[in-house]
Amino acid sequence: MPRQLISSGSTFEAEIGYSRAVRQDPWVFVSGTTGFDYAAMTISDRLEDQTEQCLKNIEAALARAEATMADVVRVVYVLPNADDFPRCWPALRRYFGDVRPAAMMISAALADPRMQIEIEVTALKAGR
Repeated sequence: MPRQLISSGSTFEAEIGYSRAVRQDPWVFVSGTTGFDYAAMTISDRLEDQTEQCLKNIEAALARAEATMADVVRVVYVLPNADDFPRCWPALRRYFGDVRPAAMMISAALADPRMQIEIEVTALKAGR
């Protein structure tokens, strides 16, 4: 299959020049994804809500690439405040508890001060 570029409709993608995800079988690479609700272009002020929305955004990108969260083999979490990471764990367990991908958490500033988390994943569509 030729390379497939996947967009979420976020204005950031066009302004910066990237895709939400790139499918190059059998791999799917999902860009760093924040907690923006792209349909409404809003973002919650609660980290827990942003984490959930990040995961929904990632799940939607994977679905467009004919992959699922079960295909995720690598995840990177970026939070401005490392001390806040445990607040994300309940949502992360719901999505990745059975998948158990390799993971890393980095503490770094994000592009917009409203953003409290950014998540990037790599998926391998094995056996498809």
